[in-house]
Amino acid sequence: MHDLNLMAIFAHVAQEQSFSTAARKLGMSRSAVSKAVAKLETALGARLLNRSTRHLSLTEVGAGMLEHCARIVTESERASQVVENLNSKPSGTLRVAASVAFGTLHVAPAMADFLQQYPEVELDMTITDRAIDMAEEGYDVIIKVAQEPPSALVARKLAPVRRQVCGTPAYFRQHGLPTSPMALTAHNCLDYIHSGDKGYWRFSGPEGEIAVPVSGRVRINDDEALSQVVLGGFGLALLPTFIVGNHLQSGHLQSVLSDYIPVEQHVYAMYLPNRFLPLKARTFIDFLLERYGPEPYWDAR
Repeated sequence: MHDLNLMAIFAHVAQEQSFSTAARKLGMSRSAVSKAVAKLETALGARLLNRSTRHLSLTEVGAGMLEHCARIVTESERASQVVENLNSKPSGTLRVAASVAFGTLHVAPAMADFLQQYPEVELDMTITDRAIDMAEEGYDVIIKVAQEPPSALVARKLAPVRRQVCGTPAYFRQHGLPTSPMALTAHNCLDYIHSGDKGYWRFSGPEGEIAVPVSGRVRINDDEALSQVVLGGFGLALLPTFIVGNHLQSGHLQSVLSDYIPVEQHVYAMYLPNRFLPLKARTFIDFLLERYGPEPYWDAR
């Protein structure tokens, strides 16, 4: 394949019928333009221009080449215009993957406002907890809860993920309020299967980290399902506030030992390390950051 840059330079020279005028329009020196055309002629093995001291004219081969080279210039300008339009305002299809719980509760409900604010954006969102290969699957942004984001991706913190030991007021009236982490050993503690430490809840006390052995009659692999059992008054669970924040605010649930629970996870917006992050993706991330704020609405008291 011949150098497309050389073909574009030739098209400008032929259309202007002048090396000097073409050079000014291209922001190049006259000698560089002349050398580029000569290089293309060498590569093609044919003369494209008849040169005299006062005039340039196309050879038969040059006239045939100009039609195609001019089309290259036109298509290049159109491509540049498309990029300029996409970068001037958010537009196009935004592909987002979001974890099941957070995506359902806090990303999907925000989408109506986002799409109304940016009417030229279309949304293609996948709700999933599976591992995603962004490069292979073509996603613009992944919204995920994690302790540490993958090193291969750029990650922006959207919000802290706080967990609270929660129970219903009725449960605490019947069984009493635990005043220290170790007091949980006397309670029916319902466990989240994917917590990492089976049978232990971790807290941060005056002497450092504490691993408290807990036991209960229920273990579930989903925090939302676990919260429903807790809401039934059956026991306690260590639940994320982005799931139960509204129940804490309404008084249906009560939290204890809040001072002992460190923030170990965050919600991240992750994307490929590309200097040219599409405006639609950058705007989407900024929108979520503003919506959640430094103190997310689900943690408001």
